Amino acid sequence: MGSRRNLSLRLRCFIMDERLKKQLEFSLEIDKEKNIFRQTHLSGHGRNENDAEHAWHMAIMAYLLREYANEKVDIAKVMLMCLIHDIVEIDAGDTYAYDTEALKTQKTREDAAKERIFSLLPEDQKAELISLFDEFEENRSPESKYAHAMDNLQPLILNNSNGGGDWREHGVTARTVYGRQEKTRLGSEKLYEVTDQIIQDNIKKGNLPE
Repeated sequence: MGSRRNLSLRLRCFIMDERLKKQLEFSLEIDKEKNIFRQTHLSGHGRNENDAEHAWHMAIMAYLLREYANEKVDIAKVMLMCLIHDIVEIDAGDTYAYDTEALKTQKTREDAAKERIFSLLPEDQKAELISLFDEFEENRSPESKYAHAMDNLQPLILNNSNGGGDWREHGVTARTVYGRQEKTRLGSEKLYEVTDQIIQDNIKKGNLPE
């Protein structure tokens, strides 16, 4: 809270209205997403990627691969979903996709984070982004299904580029990866075919035990 008060004091030194001040406070707050590191490593056996890099990568992929979405999508909406979907991890922390214990508390942690972080915004923008975040989580609309396909495909291609190192480190099985990739199929049958080929290749190489 102290850092937030200090920020508010610094912003009051400039001439701006309350709405703009809130928007800038939120803009600075989400910079913290760059400090949340994931289990997935960058391609070429690089360091662990952070949440902001993951979100950026997903958004670009969503635009490039939009022709493979199962349904027609509002690509700007999809890209914004990709960019905001992990902001809550500033408070909630990264929940590894295959950590069954952490997954049990994920929603509770992320709901609290969602309320605090998006409340920094003016009310209309808070409502807009929370609605978009919730739509992504519900995974019912064409846009959310396609965004989830990106959320699954992006770490998959990184893992594959690293010889399945992250899967081996965490003892992940092919069956578990296939379970997660079912959401990819909901968003894109074509991209699911690619994930199937990648998984099968890693099974053959011994990176993903069956």
